[in-house]
Amino acid sequence: MTDRDPPTGTRTLTTVQHAFDVVRALEELDGAGVTELADRLGMSKSAVYSHLATLKEERFVVKEGTTYELSLQFLLLGEYVRNRHVLYRHGNRVLEELAEETGEYAHLATEQHGLGVNLYKVRGEKAVGSDYQTSKLQRPDFLHFSATGKAILASLPEERVHDIVDRYGLERKTERTITDRDALFADLERVRERGYSTNDEEEVKGLQAVGAPVRDASGRVLGSISVSGPVNRMREEEYHDFVIERVTNAANVVEVNVNMAGTATDLPTFD
Repeated sequence: MTDRDPPTGTRTLTTVQHAFDVVRALEELDGAGVTELADRLGMSKSAVYSHLATLKEERFVVKEGTTYELSLQFLLLGEYVRNRHVLYRHGNRVLEELAEETGEYAHLATEQHGLGVNLYKVRGEKAVGSDYQTSKLQRPDFLHFSATGKAILASLPEERVHDIVDRYGLERKTERTITDRDALFADLERVRERGYSTNDEEEVKGLQAVGAPVRDASGRVLGSISVSGPVNRMREEEYHDFVIERVTNAANVVEVNVNMAGTATDLPTFD
């Protein structure tokens, strides 16, 4: 999976691209030496060393012995980016309350470059799958098999959804994953009709989720909220209905928070 934009004719800097290739390789390899990186990237050792030296000088890489690793500078940048995101600023406390109310994992996600990005996850007292959920915070993912992803897709223009499917396809995660374009669009229509999305073991066998979109005052989708839990709980009718009600209510609260914050700047000022 790649989130690089397709060529558009815009001039790009090969040196910068190679530097980011080094960064991604260090992430994938969980740290590496010059020789391992050169073999992995098909670059000369001298070129790899030059990129590493530059990244180290700028404090984005640290060196332990002969091994280079990504530095905490990326954590600081990530916190800055997340804290500036309107959905996180106005949704993080709502998500914490949702996790407490349901006892399950609650998720706050958005879309960028046609992929889902998890902004925040909160673990309820009876939630399952902590290692898996934590790993999802560290990578973008496809949108078509998660409740957060389908809530977002259902709120995007149809042409945009086609573009995303054309670019990334419909990868199968389980035997229940939707891998047919027509079936996906039919499911997205049901999401729009009901006002919420579902993930019925489409991402992980034994796990079910319910999601709802979050929109701004103009109707533009900002992202989505979801709750996930084991099917033995989530399929109980009374509990299922309770989760749907709590998720859709939480999404509405975040929308109100976002829209009220936006209108606050329009209030008159007095001398």
